[in-house]
Amino acid sequence: MSKITKVNGKLIVPDIVTIPFIEGDGVGAEITPVCQEIVNAAVAKAYKGKRRIEWKEILAGGKAFDQTGEWLPEDTLQAFREYLVGIKGPLTTPIGGGIRSLNVALRQTLDLFVCLRPVRWFKGVVSPIKEPQKVDMVIFRENTEDIYAGIEWKQGTPEAEKFLKFLTEEMNVTKIRFPKTSSFGIKPVSIEGTERLVRAAIKYAIDNNRPNVTFVHKGNIMKFTEGGFKLWGYDLAEREFKDKVFTMLQYEKIKNESGADKAKEALDKAKAEHKIIIKDCICDAFLQNTLLIPEEYSVIATMNLNGDYISDQLAAMVGGIGIAPGANINYDSGYAIFEATHGTAPNIAGKNIVNPSSLVLSSVMMLEYLGWNEAGEIIEKALESSFQEGMATEDLARFMPQGTSLKTTEFGNTIIKLINETK
Repeated sequence: MSKITKVNGKLIVPDIVTIPFIEGDGVGAEITPVCQEIVNAAVAKAYKGKRRIEWKEILAGGKAFDQTGEWLPEDTLQAFREYLVGIKGPLTTPIGGGIRSLNVALRQTLDLFVCLRPVRWFKGVVSPIKEPQKVDMVIFRENTEDIYAGIEWKQGTPEAEKFLKFLTEEMNVTKIRFPKTSSFGIKPVSIEGTERLVRAAIKYAIDNNRPNVTFVHKGNIMKFTEGGFKLWGYDLAEREFKDKVFTMLQYEKIKNESGADKAKEALDKAKAEHKIIIKDCICDAFLQNTLLIPEEYSVIATMNLNGDYISDQLAAMVGGIGIAPGANINYDSGYAIFEATHGTAPNIAGKNIVNPSSLVLSSVMMLEYLGWNEAGEIIEKALESSFQEGMATEDLARFMPQGTSLKTTEFGNTIIKLINETK
């Protein structure tokens, strides 16, 4: 089996490459084979047999537990380490003890510090907003820190009481309104975690000719965690990318020293020189702005919880999470797991009606990560052609004028037909 390697910071991808995949629970058994067939067709069309993917199944979730007694076997983690790049369907969260979330466990174990979520509108998809074509953003969500670190103590436990005693007796904390009935959580946000996320976001903006990067935070309230994220992000931008960016801190400095006209002149000059504009926005204002002026935002860098909310709102603005792709990436090690961003949907599992587009578009991201952009473009064009013709699964077709509802397998066959007709 042919493996991807990383040499001098660059991925080396063989023409015949092995990609580990997790089928997923619930609807995973339906969307995964359809996705693989679409990817195989696009790769064959783009490279006329010179390139090919060999799919290697590995286990996690319910299927893994049934076969091995483990939710996330070590063999699965080792396969991702060995082959670097993989893809997965949705996974069941175990009930009761053990792993809180398989997705979080994968991200933290492999240190996949970026949750990458591109959001764009496809012609033909009905949106709840008037001008969905203005929504074109890529979210870099920090994946390993914030409250998702899972550092919590339940109300009434000895651990919670011990933590409360530490806060009140040693740290002189007096602002806990109901101390005896409170649970507690810790929100770690570090300089290193911030810098590697922001660095990845700015590099992406430079490489993809994106006009700006926005740090989204709640630093006006959480001054040392989210406020730190903002300040550390600006510092990293000015220190490592000073010739390629213009920050709004620079703008404010010029404005204070030389006036608003000089500051605007400097900003206009930076834009004319195609420098990346680095700015920030309070998260509640940002959520409002995405509805009012989405065209003003391109690349978003934010912390874990904010990124969760933002990703799903933006997905809803362009048609829903059913067409929202995602990836978890460590740009340093090269590890990357692409995934369906929706859940296992047990209520429709086995009915052949689920929309496979989230996983299909995540596979497009995977192809781009491999440098196989031509195959990814073929898939995107086929999807958009299908949507414009009103051919989609029920979740999208029911809103389309003269929409035709297709079964999951029928939709897959339609996309493959369009791929094969591509000139």
